[in-house]
Amino acid sequence: MGEGVELDPFVAIRRDLHRHPELAFKERRTSELVADHLASWGYEVARGLAGTGLVGSLRRGSGGKRLGIRADMDALPVEEATGLPYASRHEGIMHACGHDGHTAILLAAAKAVADDIAFSGELHLIFQPAEEIGAGARRMIADGLFGRFPCDAVFGLHNWPGLGAGQFGFIEGPAMAAVDQARVTVIGQGGHGASPHETVDPVVAAASLITALQSVVSRGVDPLEAAVVTVGSIHGGTASNIIPDSVDMKLTLRSFTPAVRRILESRVPALARAQAESFGARAEVDYRRGFPPVVNHPRETRLAHGVALAQFGPERIAEAFRPRTASEDFAFFLEERPGAFLFVGNGDSAALHSPRYDFNDAILAPAAAYWAGLAGAFLQ
Repeated sequence: MGEGVELDPFVAIRRDLHRHPELAFKERRTSELVADHLASWGYEVARGLAGTGLVGSLRRGSGGKRLGIRADMDALPVEEATGLPYASRHEGIMHACGHDGHTAILLAAAKAVADDIAFSGELHLIFQPAEEIGAGARRMIADGLFGRFPCDAVFGLHNWPGLGAGQFGFIEGPAMAAVDQARVTVIGQGGHGASPHETVDPVVAAASLITALQSVVSRGVDPLEAAVVTVGSIHGGTASNIIPDSVDMKLTLRSFTPAVRRILESRVPALARAQAESFGARAEVDYRRGFPPVVNHPRETRLAHGVALAQFGPERIAEAFRPRTASEDFAFFLEERPGAFLFVGNGDSAALHSPRYDFNDAILAPAAAYWAGLAGAFLQ
């Protein structure tokens, strides 16, 4: 199978999904649409994993190999600003990350496999809810995903703005970052802005902490490693002439290796407490681990790369594609089973999570053809 996928029906499906986005664990309409299509093509459909998740399974021949391919289905709490004729009909919700496209890609691949691809073994198509909040993969695993649908390997993909449309990117080893979060509350003693000497100003302490946190990476992490410390939110006080009692800060922390992750987890709370104490204040830190890093397994990554090379030629492979500091809960699947997470270029589009983002329908055919080709290659 090349890129000769009949595109129009799946463009229509993608745009229908775009019009009707659903947030994490609320993907009921999406799940029903997917299940109905899979059943009509001969897949055995298991619904209700993680609530709105489902798996479509196709078994042929006597082969013992088992393959899983995953697509995510949830949208984001973003107000769409594309002005497209198929823009979201739901206020404050849109497919700003292309999960509508990922779902349509896997559906197109499902149809192509059912119609045209000879294989011997088991194919499990995993339609996952709640990727955006990092809960869907864990819930599906907890609901017995890999016990009920054994997979010798599992694969997923994400569209990537800025990479040429239909180009494929592969990364062996760490491919996307772990992401953790911390909430820091700097507690001082408030008072009148005219008498700062009678207060312990948590705003000044928090401002100093923001600057000091940058040293965690620049002086605590090997320069050949990667890490990111971001203070994304800071709130304190309600008036210009009143020093508040406390300031709240929210941080994200990203890393690729367990060692660097442990450095961040140790240094950030310690620095917050010490920095606050140096101002006579104190800091309370709630540090929570989120997604682990996406770590692609070597053998499966090489297989995935080889399938793309054979189907599309070297000109469609982005050989210099580098790890991304964004995160993905597909990481939990890769902790359970061998596999790989790959990327397909969305072309010159708005960034992911932008209110102006739109999935590029021109990449539906090559991406679907790729999944069908991978299924055929793995389940020979």
